[in-house]
Amino acid sequence: MAKKKQKKADKKAEKAARKAEKAAKKSAKQAQKTAAASAEKASESATAGATRTRRASTANVKKAQEAATAKRTIAHLPEKTRTALGKQGAAVAQRRRTGATSPKTRAELYEIAKRRDLPGRSRMGRDELAKALGEK
Repeated sequence: MAKKKQKKADKKAEKAARKAEKAAKKSAKQAQKTAAASAEKASESATAGATRTRRASTANVKKAQEAATAKRTIAHLPEKTRTALGKQGAAVAQRRRTGATSPKTRAELYEIAKRRDLPGRSRMGRDELAKALGEK
């Protein structure tokens, strides 16, 4: 009689274990579906976020350009600086008209310095770059 009770208890335990296993599988599938759905939503919102960020960035650049035009930044610089900029621009224009190689702009001198791997080039002005490169 004790054996029969033991068998019955074992069968109940097996049945309960199978039920628990089925429930675990079911909840795992449900969790997987939920994770997949949330990953898809996250992917969509990330793409939307990137698009929004790009649009905002473009709008900010346009605003900055408009502000610079409206403020006339160069006009508010000291007279000495404006004169120097004008002279440099005129020299570059003259050089382009005649096809001469000097005087070079700071950007051109910086490119040459970069090729020659001149240390401290990023902190140098046009005249310093020219002197360091032997252009003057």
